[in-house]
Formats: sequence, structure tokens, C-alpha cells
Amino acid sequence: YRLSLLHNISRVIKGGWQLASGHGPIEQQQALADMRLYVQAGITTFDCADIYTGVETLIGEFLHRNRDDFRSGVLPEVQIHTKYVPDLDSLSSLSKADVESAIDRSLRRLGVTRLDLVQFHWWDYDITGYVEATNRLKELQQAGKIKHIGVTNFDVPHLEELLDAGVPVVSNQVQYSVLDHRPERGMIELCEKHNISLLCYGTVAGGFLSDRCLGTPAPRPPFENRSLTKYRLIIDDFGGWEPFQKLLGILREIADKHKTSIATVATRYVLQKR
Repeated sequence: YRLSLLHNISRVIKGGWQLASGHGPIEQQQALADMRLYVQAGITTFDCADIYTGVETLIGEFLHRNRDDFRSGVLPEVQIHTKYVPDLDSLSSLSKADVESAIDRSLRRLGVTRLDLVQFHWWDYDITGYVEATNRLKELQQAGKIKHIGVTNFDVPHLEELLDAGVPVVSNQVQYSVLDHRPERGMIELCEKHNISLLCYGTVAGGFLSDRCLGTPAPRPPFENRSLTKYRLIIDDFGGWEPFQKLLGILREIADKHKTSIATVATRYVLQKR
């Protein structure tokens, strides 16, 4: 998939939030081996963030261990998308130096000289400064530290504000699934107008959109991590566990026709969207 004239990515991106230490223990050696298997299978684009504890460093280790195979062509080129998520309590005082320090930290963790894509997140639009922060990212792009600038979880009016300010946004990462159609409320149209790609997460709702949830009672909190809590709230917004079970049943019927899984059908649903 062509994100820009200079940046091709795999249509399916390997997310990284599950590898964050805040979401539970991980087996580092197994994770590194799995990353190689993903690349060999054609999934060459990895998503991470500066707030996913330990994930940038883990991906950096993967790049380092496999550097000879990347150089020789044994493994295809990979693309690393990270996020810049300044702390909520720092938004009102965020400086240019703060922005550059965060970008430099991601460069060090990943062990690269330029970040393929930096996806910018802003917690609270009532706090000004997001335009200035993205303009600082633009300066760092011009300095060669960033290849492309994207955003994550920006809504229509605030993405328009960045575009009006001349920020060269190439992508917006948003939640989009058979459960969550919010991008259809103006975001898709805006992105098409400005040639911005939508990079979608939550397409299987953290695993809820899968066969293992079909025919099961509603799970009760506490959940394993905050991301699963978020996706459970999406199910509530959809109408609750009973309508969700009906949806899973429909997806299972479709999956049976194609001899595949509910998760695959849910993923295909998003991939087939314009």
C-alpha cells in the first residue's frame, strides 16, 4: 500500500501495544522471533509508540539483530511507525525542546537515524499548543529526523486545523471496525479530499471480534489491561453484549462460507472499505 510517493507499507500493520510491559509480561525472545516471521509473511510494517513501555527498544533490538539480512535482501525492507504522545500534564507547557527531545529518544530506542512515520496524539483539545507541536515536527522533518508526519485519534475539525496551518499530514490512525463506524462521520471524506490515508486499529476489538467470544457470557471487569476495557466500552456503545453476540453469529455464518475465522472476516471488512 502506498502511503506516499516515498513510503510503501504492508496493508496489514503489526500493532505493538500488546508488547508494552504495562499490558502484562512478555517473552522477549519469542517476540523477536515472531517479528521475523511476520516480515517473512509479508507484514513488514510495525506500529509502536513512545508510551508503549519498552516496545520501541524491542523493535530496535529486532532491527539490530537482523540488520545483515535486511542489507543482503534475505529479509525485505521494513517500516516502523511510532507515535509521539506528550504527557497530559505537560501539554500546557510543551516547548520546542521537549518535542525534539522526545523524537531524539525514539531515534535512540529504535537505533535509526530517521523515523519513518511519527503519529502525533494530543490528549485535550481545550489545551492549545497542538498546532505549534506539529509545526515543530515539521521542522524536525525538514532537518531529516522524520520522514513523514501523521496523527492519531484526531477528529475532523482539529485535523482540518492542522491542514490549514500547513502541517503535511499523510495519515490519521483511528479506531475503525464492524463495531465502530465513527470514521464514516466526515473523516473518510476529509482524508480523501486531502489524500490522507486512514490507518485503522481496533479492527478485531482487541480480540473480542473472534470465535472465542461467540456464545460466551459477557465478561466482567476487571479486564486484563486498559485496552480491553476500552474495547468493552465500544461493545456497550454498539448496544451491549446481546447485540454483539448476534453480530458474531452473522460473522460466523460468513466465515463458514469462506472457511475462515470471525477475526479474518472482521479484518476483511475494514480492508474492503474505500
